[in-house]
Amino acid sequence: MNRITLNADGKITGEQPMNSNPLKYLNQQVELAADFSLRSYFRMLDHYQYIGEINEFFPVIREQYRECPALGCIWENIAYLEFAKTVELIGFPSEPRLEIYHVLRGIKDEKEHKIKSLLLENLLDIPLRLGKLKHIVFGDKVDIFEFETVFTLFELIDGIAWELSFQDGSNFCGIRR
Repeated sequence: MNRITLNADGKITGEQPMNSNPLKYLNQQVELAADFSLRSYFRMLDHYQYIGEINEFFPVIREQYRECPALGCIWENIAYLEFAKTVELIGFPSEPRLEIYHVLRGIKDEKEHKIKSLLLENLLDIPLRLGKLKHIVFGDKVDIFEFETVFTLFELIDGIAWELSFQDGSNFCGIRR
């Protein structure tokens, strides 16, 4: 699988020079620069206009991004953000089904911290890393397996947009409203 790197300035680099239309790279494996953050993610959306049309949540979360301070958007209880995959086998003893989804979570001292209640302005400058694939069998938290995995550009773009749409500051998926 071809690899591309997402840089802190929002630009995508790969084996060939990246043009203004990265859509043909959506299926390529993503690596994140060491200083990549959610702010870098939004810079990428600004730099590559076509990406902004992939997900219906982009207008709302981009507006929230534009309202955030230009620097210092961190939360002291999170060392880094982790974007990961979960594969969960559900339904036993009834009809089993398989769900595959992405999660964005905060990590500090090897402990997971939920970020749903935090505003985007508390997350933008926290480093972002790619996590592992977690495999859960029939909801049994004892039998959780973790594996190295790869993420494509599309998974990262769409998965983060989906996760950010559930932030407390977002009006898009506000069930309580």
